[in-house]
Amino acid sequence: MERIAVFPGSFDPFTIGHKAIVDKALPLFDKIIIAIGVNSEKNGFFTPEKRLNYISDIYKDNPRIEVKTYSSLTVEFCKENNAKFIVRGLRNTTDFQYEKTIAQMNRQMSGIETIFLVTPPEYGHISSSVVRELLTYKADVSEFVPKAL
Repeated sequence: MERIAVFPGSFDPFTIGHKAIVDKALPLFDKIIIAIGVNSEKNGFFTPEKRLNYISDIYKDNPRIEVKTYSSLTVEFCKENNAKFIVRGLRNTTDFQYEKTIAQMNRQMSGIETIFLVTPPEYGHISSSVVRELLTYKADVSEFVPKAL
């Protein structure tokens, strides 16, 4: 049976921290689906299509990575894609406290297990919200994203 994992998030934008988590997860799974969550009630900085195209371009040479959008519960998306695992990156203990509760609920609801991977220390301070703030003020974010936006 193929080991499929979903790495869900808004990825608005996808940062080098996100990429580090995908790189760490690759040896563990046969396929990783980077799942861009779309909430119709929220306006993202980048459109879902732009995020999908950007992340797809980063991984265009890796057939083990797919990039998709979704607007359902993450566990429902996992079931639709035969994924038995969810990958989440942790930067700090605050992330762990938040993610632990969601992981426990997801497991109880679906049996899908969440795998936590720790962000490399050099990326622990990087978050999409901070990068969005920098972009708002036209700052150079090239050192925080896999390639220039």
